[in-house]
Amino acid sequence: MSEPNHLLTESLRSEAKRLGFCHVGVCDAVAPPGFERLRQWLEAGYAGQMHYLAERLDAYRHPDHVLEGARSLLVLATDYLNVDPEGDTENHGKISRYAWGLDYHDVLWDRLNTLAEFHRGLAPEAQVRGVVDTAPIMEREFAVLAGLGWIGKNTLLLTRDRGSWLFLSVLLTTEELVPNAPFASDHCGTCRACIDACPTGALVEPYVLDARRCISYLTIELRDPVPVELREPTDDWLFGCDICQEVCPWNRKRHKQATDPESNPEFRPLEGLPSLDLLELFQWDDAAFRNRFRKTPLWRAKRRGLLRNAAIILGNHASPDATEALLKGLADVEPLVREASAWALGRIGDHRSLAALRSQRKVEEDPTVCETIRRVLG
Repeated sequence: MSEPNHLLTESLRSEAKRLGFCHVGVCDAVAPPGFERLRQWLEAGYAGQMHYLAERLDAYRHPDHVLEGARSLLVLATDYLNVDPEGDTENHGKISRYAWGLDYHDVLWDRLNTLAEFHRGLAPEAQVRGVVDTAPIMEREFAVLAGLGWIGKNTLLLTRDRGSWLFLSVLLTTEELVPNAPFASDHCGTCRACIDACPTGALVEPYVLDARRCISYLTIELRDPVPVELREPTDDWLFGCDICQEVCPWNRKRHKQATDPESNPEFRPLEGLPSLDLLELFQWDDAAFRNRFRKTPLWRAKRRGLLRNAAIILGNHASPDATEALLKGLADVEPLVREASAWALGRIGDHRSLAALRSQRKVEEDPTVCETIRRVLG
């Protein structure tokens, strides 16, 4: 067996820091220790509609399935926390902090590609591959093995200096690098802040998330109507949720030097964020949505998903000011939008809203929308 390449390891660390990765760790390409927990989690049904996880479960068994012959993993963290901008709140929907700026996939891919080319320049015979949460790699498990931090009770990677406001990415290589010592401690202790704060009870026990109840899943991954019993708890979250991170003591204890509002400008809020005017959203067609969101994480939910979420928020607030927008939603081409708008109009419950629902019931063909209107009208 060859000796680890010390010079290559240190050179990659330095280049990664120069590119903007705030934490850099190395571990061997081994079977992730959490694979069995992942299998049990999937068998429990906690993944909901994220069927792609089960479909490629075997690929998570070893990094060799992502890069054949991989010997080492360079695990990288990127801090996306920045200054909280001020914004309107009335008839606005909140967006998870990670989605305020440009799509992190694109930003990190550019950095990984640069790092991979740097690696090839130093080791031309090596095979290298960079991944950003789209390949079957258990990034959090390998981050622990690489000494970056520990997995908290909210299932996110936690670090002592920057908390959990981090994007994780990995550079796999067939070269043997010098590994870090694994992070051996769990600093959550007896704290239950994240578990107790989750409004939908998605953290069913410490370190176990039922994605089917998670607001992030409901507003992003779910392609069906949001279960009625979970609509009020989503409150005014339009895309994602940060509650379990906001209440975490480790995020409140971030070192001052770790918070640099000028770092990673790609993740600073784009115009109109971190919240969006919900009434305005109902005026946009597909082209407007595409032009506004295609280079941001919000594009994943598509127009129909964002409008569904917007209607639920407006229904939760039950403001008559939202009636006009919801009437447009009730006539939308997407059944998903019509269903949520019907529910929201029922929550407002004024004469105009109920009259519109009675009219829609006469022409509505989608069975799910029909059932919602029937329940609303009683």
